[in-house]
Amino acid sequence: MIISMTLELKDIPGQLVLALAPISELHGNIMSVVHQHYEKTPRGTIPVQVTFEIEHTVLNKLIQRLEKSGVRVARVGEERLRSTVSVILIGHIVHSDMGDTIDKIDSTGFAEVVDMSLSMPAIEKTSSAYLVINAVGEKELGMALDILREVADKKDLLMIEPIRLNSVEA
Repeated sequence: MIISMTLELKDIPGQLVLALAPISELHGNIMSVVHQHYEKTPRGTIPVQVTFEIEHTVLNKLIQRLEKSGVRVARVGEERLRSTVSVILIGHIVHSDMGDTIDKIDSTGFAEVVDMSLSMPAIEKTSSAYLVINAVGEKELGMALDILREVADKKDLLMIEPIRLNSVEA
């Protein structure tokens, strides 16, 4: 089963590893981690969204391990990102700061970049990036693509879309 979990971490070194280790120990497959270090909760903790695949039978054990280690589990739900699209960006990708592009999509709360591959033949040559974006539904996926189109236009990048569009059935 695919789980989406929001964790709250103390702002000290090693907390992210502390939070992810139990997932791995219980044979979970981590699919995405959104670590928002500069955004604090009202309690002064750092919110982290983790999406992973794990056997349903060990979910309660995982939550107990996390809380015992001092990691607050703020939200647990089955996979909320049900729609997927793959796009290619072509241009001077590295010079265009892909980090802020990914942040614009991830910060929506309804979509996130879950995979990215970069091909860069030389620093001054045109490069390409392959991105996979997941969203809660088709409408939200369209909104995420609108954000990406706007960013690509501003950064003078060619956007090739969609390569594949599908929905995961509940």
